[in-house]
Amino acid sequence: MTIKARLAGRAREVEAFLATCLRGRGIPDRLLASMEYSLLAGGKRLRPVLTLAWASMLGSDPARVMPFAASLECIHTYSLIHDDLPAMDDDDLRRGKPSNHKQFDEATAILAGDGLLTEAFSLMSEAALVHGLPPERVLRAVSLLASAAGGGGMVGGQAVDMAFTGRTEVALEELRQMHAMKTGALITAACECGAVLAGASNRDVENAREYGRAIGVAFQIVDDVLDVEGDTNTLGKPAGSDAAMGKSTYPALIGLGRSRELASEYTAQAVERLADYDGEEKSLLADLARYIVDRVC
Repeated sequence: MTIKARLAGRAREVEAFLATCLRGRGIPDRLLASMEYSLLAGGKRLRPVLTLAWASMLGSDPARVMPFAASLECIHTYSLIHDDLPAMDDDDLRRGKPSNHKQFDEATAILAGDGLLTEAFSLMSEAALVHGLPPERVLRAVSLLASAAGGGGMVGGQAVDMAFTGRTEVALEELRQMHAMKTGALITAACECGAVLAGASNRDVENAREYGRAIGVAFQIVDDVLDVEGDTNTLGKPAGSDAAMGKSTYPALIGLGRSRELASEYTAQAVERLADYDGEEKSLLADLARYIVDRVC
């Protein structure tokens, strides 16, 4: 079975949980429709799949971890809704459909993002309160995820990205740090939280964290390359939007060829962090790291 098929199978398990996780929470109908419009719009479900794979590889029951894994998708989706707003990246398409603010309106889109972010923390707590994971593990994972999503992580990275937009000179290290916050922090947290929720050793948690950091960089580099070489139908969002907005990207800074090489180097670093393990989950994580780069190499 190909990695795309395996990833799709894991994504379907996450989709089944996401389809009902916001129901019965007293959310007004229009707001719920807006939240689910973006949450259930598809995608690879990379972040929850990473959490579940690391947790399972290190000995935890994926079913008990699922609510926490789903919370990452809620946070990721909220960030996409807000990123697409006119005051941010001003994108009209997301995953091949009208952006949330185009389908509904700006106020509803903002509230949908707010709602998804807040409901995510409710889902995290259910891992302990409903599914019986040790509270100290869940508390540690919540702390990690909150830091990754906040001002020192994803939100801060978006702020830096906006500050860089239109700037003519951005150093490679500045670009790497910005993406480590904006994109990489949540991917890293997905892996690290999976290990923490499994009660893994410090060495295992370190491996999960460094694997996540490496594929986070590779993922962003590939995303930048695809924005140059892809098309709108394939990407599900406007191709060439980075260049049109004057955004700093890896291809703009170091060229397409070197960008591909760098993505491959980070993928190799990620795979090295799996050397201590074996089994189906290791195979999935290794193949997933390679698949990220295979899209452009």
